[in-house]
Amino acid sequence: MEQLPVPKFKLESPGSDTVIDYRQFGEFRNLGSVDYEFVIKDEAGLARAAGEGVYPNKYDFSQDAYYQSIKSKGLLGTSVWSRLYTDNSQADFFAWATADNIEPGVRQFFIAENLRYAGLIMQSIKAFYAALVHFPRSICWSNDNRSFFWFIGQAAIVKINHLCRQYPELGVRLEGADFNIGGHREYPLRNIDIGREKIEIIPGFFVPWGRNERMKEEMDFNTLEVKKTIGKGKVQLVQFSNRHWQMRVDGKPFFVKGMTYSPTAVGETPFPETLTKFPDAKPLSNWMWQDSNQNGIIDAPYETWVDKNRNRVQDQDEPVVGDFKLLKDMGCNCIRVYHQPEDNKYNYGYINKPLLRDMYLNYGIRVALGDFLGAYCIGSGATTEKGTDYSNPAQRALMREIVHDLVQDNKNEPYILMWVIGNENDMPDINSINRVYTNAYENPIPYVTFINEIAMMIHELDPNHPVAVSNNDVIHLNYFRELAPAVDIFGVNAYKGPDGFGELWQQVYRIYDKPVLITEFGSDCYHPGQGVSEGEQKVYHEACWKDIMYNRASRGGYGNAIGGIVFEWLDEWWKASKNKSPFKHDTEHNAIFVMTDGTVSEEWFGICGQGDGKHSPFLRELRSSYNLYKMMWNDWPIFETKK
Repeated sequence: MEQLPVPKFKLESPGSDTVIDYRQFGEFRNLGSVDYEFVIKDEAGLARAAGEGVYPNKYDFSQDAYYQSIKSKGLLGTSVWSRLYTDNSQADFFAWATADNIEPGVRQFFIAENLRYAGLIMQSIKAFYAALVHFPRSICWSNDNRSFFWFIGQAAIVKINHLCRQYPELGVRLEGADFNIGGHREYPLRNIDIGREKIEIIPGFFVPWGRNERMKEEMDFNTLEVKKTIGKGKVQLVQFSNRHWQMRVDGKPFFVKGMTYSPTAVGETPFPETLTKFPDAKPLSNWMWQDSNQNGIIDAPYETWVDKNRNRVQDQDEPVVGDFKLLKDMGCNCIRVYHQPEDNKYNYGYINKPLLRDMYLNYGIRVALGDFLGAYCIGSGATTEKGTDYSNPAQRALMREIVHDLVQDNKNEPYILMWVIGNENDMPDINSINRVYTNAYENPIPYVTFINEIAMMIHELDPNHPVAVSNNDVIHLNYFRELAPAVDIFGVNAYKGPDGFGELWQQVYRIYDKPVLITEFGSDCYHPGQGVSEGEQKVYHEACWKDIMYNRASRGGYGNAIGGIVFEWLDEWWKASKNKSPFKHDTEHNAIFVMTDGTVSEEWFGICGQGDGKHSPFLRELRSSYNLYKMMWNDWPIFETKK
């Protein structure tokens, strides 16, 4: 278990109560309804119990010498948004605690964030809970005030649950908390009003959660009855009487420890305009066939070497090892492969079947084989100006035929674990980076109906392997419940921040009741202004994988997690190279996003790097995240006990 951090500063007035029983100071009204509210009846008593930074405490910082010192230095005169996660956590706390131009719920949430970052964990939990109790309907917009927003109450529940699990020595957990958006928990972007009438709230309450309570959460499968079995062949999904899910391969439990594997050489790009601007650049190649040194051996799977000392020279103690061996050593049992018919025509030479057979037979790695199904207009015949139209019969027929032939050609291969349909096809077009060129977000019914038709077709062709969709978070989850019963696994590309996946498990559990596979998750390792930050990337990955494991069958979560697929194996230098050089590892961030530093640098998502690019596609720098997974995926029980 993780030890409580040493606080970076001391609170002068931390409050009289470690955990507040709000019923002593007021009244909860209309729990679980849209009319929820907490009415304070003893404000003075609640303020004493709460302490600094926790509503409704109004601590007088004017008597604090350190506060006066940093105020005199002008550290509090800047925007509070610049006072997050800096080296001076006490100044950050003072700035937010005294801010008078921020919406109260947003202010309370980020006071809690600053307390957490400063290592004042219990006070942070109190502050997050105060945000949930008093200001649950408050919203916080993205930095551009346009792209997306999130609810304070929902995020506070996620933060509290994460901290209680991260530091079990606190001995408490939040029980019964619920934040129901419009009755169906759909992602609140453009299709949900943000008014009071749409949100049903239960703040829950804190209960003891010591070792005995945690042990009781773990269940013995031998005592559980199998309620449902999906699949007739070697890969099956079983649901137990407690509604938990498990994948089984050849009758044995199989938990997906996956990797998005698309090792792209430096200098390659999918952008025609970049190819025109840089004559030495090349179109994206197919790693399954790439033999750049023309020695008859496929490059990335078999000929890569690890630059252990990072001097960008292959030393005598750095032999050729190959990615397949590196993946096996880290405990990976599945890679996700995107099928992509060349030029939208039938070119099934794209799948190197002998290569994938060898990967399975000699390295034990299976394949989640997927088709984009019109994402980015791939396979639909649509133009990028209009995007894939899932109500267009001609486009549907083309995509159906492509998937039909893909499945027919690979269904009996030993490496197949599952089929994956699409890739974030229903991503909202919120900016140019996230554009996916389909009408699935605005017109979900034809899209989800088509997903179900494709799943039914695959089942007819291949009853031996399950079918997953690769969705964008939980957008349109209610449509999947109503229109896509043939989908076996609800796959989700989820980037929710460094605390795991939050309400995702609960949302699928309540609405769709399918096993959940995180089909993409990860973080970049570049922090603008600071440089490469392998530690931040590692923290993000560790929290995400722990959350996946907590929600697997037999644990204390919702029991619907069947694994996750890391994004991604190797940095791709073309990601930010539109009209720039694909030979340059771009360091500027592409967008505001939920990484540990609040931004995303898309060319730095690999858990392996390519050095300075001069030895691409052969050199590998194994980052801290690689070694983390090597420990977690091979020795999880030992790792979990130590942590």
